[in-house]
Order: sequence, then C-alpha cells, then structure tokens
Amino acid sequence: MTRFLLTGTVLDTPDPKGLALFYQRLLGWPLADDEPEWVTLRPADGGAGLSFQYEADHVPPVWPASDGDPRMQLHLDIEVDDLAAAVEEAVAAGARVAEFQPQDDVRVCLDPAGHPFCLWVR
Repeated sequence: MTRFLLTGTVLDTPDPKGLALFYQRLLGWPLADDEPEWVTLRPADGGAGLSFQYEADHVPPVWPASDGDPRMQLHLDIEVDDLAAAVEEAVAAGARVAEFQPQDDVRVCLDPAGHPFCLWVR
C-alpha cells in the first residue's frame, strides 16, 4: 500500500505573513518558509505544520453559517492549559471570540482572516 503522510494544513488569506505571525504567537512554531504568497510554520518535532497561502479574494466563512453563507471547510482544535487565559492571549494576538459558543468547555474564536479555531482544555 502507498504511504500517505499529512504534512500540513493550508489556510487561504489575503495576508500570509500576518496570519502566520498570529499562529506563531499562539503556537510558538518557527517559520519554515517565508515567501510573499506562501508562509509555513512547522513544529520543532517535525510534525505536520500550518501553511498560509495568498488569496486576494478570500471570503471568510460565517460561524455558524446560515443558508447561503460561506461555510467553513475545516477548523483547528488547539489544546490549552487554561481556557480563560488562552482566550485572552488569542484576543491580544488579534483573534475575535465568536458570538455563538456551542460548548461550555470550548471557546470558538476567529483568526484575523476569519477562520474559526477552537481552544479547549483536556
């Protein structure tokens, strides 16, 4: 059988470097690639990273979506030690807390390009 290895997730954005710096602040991962239209963060352990691709016509998804709204295709789950402190740090870095929160022990936030991500405590 052919081997498949997930090496990363790519998020579209009108500002690849800006969005990469936002996630770098949250995750602490170093830049691996830094081009005008493509920036990658990769953890030191060599695991799957995040890449940010230039998309001039990026339309942020709507959370939660209604009929006709641009829908999210995926979201990132980020485990944290302290949910309240993590939300504060994410907001200070440029995130917005989503108005709709479906769970008490998870916080849905929106990154600077509007991509939803979840902060949660194990």
